[in-house]
Amino acid sequence: MRLSIRGVAIASGLLLGCAILLVQLINLADPAYGANLLALLRSVYPWFHSTQHITSVMVDTAYGLLDGAIAGALFAWIYNMMLELSSVEHVFKRRHS
Repeated sequence: MRLSIRGVAIASGLLLGCAILLVQLINLADPAYGANLLALLRSVYPWFHSTQHITSVMVDTAYGLLDGAIAGALFAWIYNMMLELSSVEHVFKRRHS
């Protein structure tokens, strides 16, 4: 069964974007919450700004949405390619056995 590239991209983008949004909003109220995760995100993404401002929360959420969507689309595309290769290999083996 093939995956919908668009569907997986939207779902993974929303998942990562909402996770970043939730952690940063809680971090605004309690600066100790999620500090290690936000430090990790700062080290992985050079454009990530986990400061105590709502504008940086929105910008970082948008980056999370975009990055999650790209990662989800790549995952679904690779999955579909492997599925096609597997079915071609199965047909090829069937013909030569």
